[in-house]
Amino acid sequence: MKFSTKAIHAGQQPDPTTGAIMPPIFQTATYAQNGLGDHKGYEYSRSHNPTRTALQECIAALEDGKFGLAFASGMAAETTILSLLSAGDHLVACDDLYGGSYRIFERVMRRYNVETTYVPAGNIAAYEQAIRPNTKLIWLETPTNPLLRLIDIQAVAEIAHRHNILVVVDNTFASPYFQQPLKLGADIVVHSTTKYINGHSDVIGGALVLNNEEAYESMKFYENAAGNVPSPFDAWLTLRGIKTLAVRMHQHDENARAVAKFLAEHPRVEKVYYPGLPSHPDYELAKRQMSGFGGMVSFQFKGVYADVDKLVRRFKVFSLAESLGGVESLVCHPVSM
Repeated sequence: MKFSTKAIHAGQQPDPTTGAIMPPIFQTATYAQNGLGDHKGYEYSRSHNPTRTALQECIAALEDGKFGLAFASGMAAETTILSLLSAGDHLVACDDLYGGSYRIFERVMRRYNVETTYVPAGNIAAYEQAIRPNTKLIWLETPTNPLLRLIDIQAVAEIAHRHNILVVVDNTFASPYFQQPLKLGADIVVHSTTKYINGHSDVIGGALVLNNEEAYESMKFYENAAGNVPSPFDAWLTLRGIKTLAVRMHQHDENARAVAKFLAEHPRVEKVYYPGLPSHPDYELAKRQMSGFGGMVSFQFKGVYADVDKLVRRFKVFSLAESLGGVESLVCHPVSM
């Protein structure tokens, strides 16, 4: 089954009771049981919900994974991965990193004696050099946020697995349409489904996909225990958004290439960060590891903070707002957000 077909059909069979083509919103907290331990697979919606099940199966299929978990936010998904760690453990992360990930590593996990070492994103040897006897995870973003560096997932995974370490890849910027990290050796893929997967800026959500059953069962237990699950309506909205993921990503990629080319030729722009430009240091890796270059473009231009403020106030189509991946065009200035 091709990607676009999976996006429309995976986990989304017609409702067996009514024949409804679209998965229903099972807006229920609990489920009737026939007797003690005798139920239809659903007991309480914090633990399981049919709409969430459909979303989990769909996202897992898009990443070519066995197991999927959906969450109330991308950070809820990240927190669940970190539940695999214990006090005294260590993780290695790339140094160009989403600010929310850095915040939870430094301001939350460090309080529980879990330390993070940051290495230059594209320096493969640095990952192995940073490994300690207590290292349990290597955490990658590729492309990175916000400088759009790429990391050779396969190379890092080979290093990690020699040391019995799990590799996490945040695939939010690429989406499963352009990159499938499990095929490259990653152990866990994490998404902020708020972004490209939902694609309409009307849901906060997250997801994990993996093949490792032991890690899946551990994180599934934590999700139920901590209760960081999405509502049935949010799961349904995300499923609706997924149906157009392929066509949206194709257009995002085309638009980003045009914007990057325009910026690269603009006299006031000093540097453009876009892996689809031949001048990008990871251009060849991007061609090998991804099937497209994505819809994110970063740039720096000549000026000071006040010039940035002046620029964003003049945009007519782009809106200054946090987030990314919706059908509208957004511009972000991470240091001020």
